[in-house]
Amino acid sequence: MSEAYKTVYIGDTAEIVEKKSRFIANLEHVESEEEALAYIETIRKKYWDARHNCYAYCIGKKQELKRCSDDGEPSQTAGKPMLDVLTGAGLCDTVVVVTRYFGGTLLGTGGLVRAYTAAAKAGVEASEVIEKIPAVQFLVKVTYNQIGTLLYLLGQRGYSQLESEYAEDVSVRFLVPLTERASMEKQLLESFQGSAKTEIEDYGYYAKNGKELLLFEEEV
Repeated sequence: MSEAYKTVYIGDTAEIVEKKSRFIANLEHVESEEEALAYIETIRKKYWDARHNCYAYCIGKKQELKRCSDDGEPSQTAGKPMLDVLTGAGLCDTVVVVTRYFGGTLLGTGGLVRAYTAAAKAGVEASEVIEKIPAVQFLVKVTYNQIGTLLYLLGQRGYSQLESEYAEDVSVRFLVPLTERASMEKQLLESFQGSAKTEIEDYGYYAKNGKELLLFEEEV
């Protein structure tokens, strides 16, 4: 599995005005180039009367695929600065489209770079960005007398509990960062002296908003 990476969880819109020209940034989470291109086309249709719809996107957990377009603006004044914003923020699987409505005043190459950079940054700040962390899904079965110890252990480590099932024994599913798997297995062994039944069910990525679990995606 890859290392932790950042992406847009919920994309949003932001707008700046520079010498009466409007720059409208729209961001979205995408997981393929096809999704990115489809989103770009959606924005083009929405702002069909705009002079420019410039874009940039990074696809892959390590930003393996990067593309950008100036869409008629002078070369290197729009798409590349926007791409630099995405890569500088460490964003993966993200597309940004900045729409420009011309205000009648030429900005020059330097002015365009600054405007498109500022618009893309405003879009990132308006969006909800999360960090996806490689994780292991544990299933641990303990007795009713042991459940308090297990829950205390999970609370100490700040792990996200997915679900609990109270039957003959108590089964608890929870997430452990991949880097902490070995230490967690050791602590479970020591805490329950080998009596707890432990199983690794899945590998994937999780993200949190504070203490709230936003998602757990299984690794494909």
